[in-house]
Amino acid sequence: MKTLQLVLVIVITSLAGCSSMLSQNTNQKTRSSSLVDFLYPDEQSRQAHQPSIPTLNLPATVGIAFIPNQYDSGIRSNDEIALLEKVKKQFMQYDYIDRIEVIPSSYLKGGQGFSTLEQVSRLYDVDIIALVSYDQVSQTLENNAAFLYLTIVGLYVIPGNENTVQTFVDTAVFDVKSRKMLFRAPGVNKVEQRSTAVGIDETLNEQSQGSFNLAVDDMITNLDAELGSFKTRVKEDKIANVNHKDGSNGGSLYFLLMLLTAMLILKQHEQITKQLYIKLTSVYR
Repeated sequence: MKTLQLVLVIVITSLAGCSSMLSQNTNQKTRSSSLVDFLYPDEQSRQAHQPSIPTLNLPATVGIAFIPNQYDSGIRSNDEIALLEKVKKQFMQYDYIDRIEVIPSSYLKGGQGFSTLEQVSRLYDVDIIALVSYDQVSQTLENNAAFLYLTIVGLYVIPGNENTVQTFVDTAVFDVKSRKMLFRAPGVNKVEQRSTAVGIDETLNEQSQGSFNLAVDDMITNLDAELGSFKTRVKEDKIANVNHKDGSNGGSLYFLLMLLTAMLILKQHEQITKQLYIKLTSVYR
């Protein structure tokens, strides 16, 4: 009897703080991709970078991609594409956008810097690329209730794990040719949930994806504001030169229309004068 009691004590003690046994995600986990590290991988590339005033050919062709995570698997590819499709819809409502291409991060993996960006832009035939970077921290803490209790009928599970996921995403939009950042839009989210130790990995994965979705939604709200004001800033602040793909800009198109109108008026005036001359000549004969 004493032996059985001793075994039960050992089993219960070993089950205390069970999250460390049942999960690989205890304590803290970070997923991160860095815009600066990707575009400027070394000091030399940062010194050599001298952005100029961009010339935008409208309507613009745009590519959207997540910056690849260099250290772990990062976001799953199907989740990544789904998030980018949400961002794509926000771009498409503007008349100065012609086409949007969703670019898998695998096309950026293995390369860094603007040279990689230029290669991808040629591959997808886009002039502008929106790069989405992220930083997500998942943390699991156990409180005094985080135990599995052994009973006659089995294990009794207490939801004592405090799970927190904080996510930051950022979209930076670049003109590839000039290497100029046109604008950026951030998004943040924080979710907290209590769970049991059993199934904690599944809970954290669901929280992680949910937090990414909510952070992207927040970013889309800010992106909408930036896209709406970008056209105004181009006109008023002259942050970029604008050409239309038909070879004209807004001013020259207006001038052409005025010239055609004047020519039409002159042509009509010439015809009226000719008809009047014919009538007067016939009268005096």
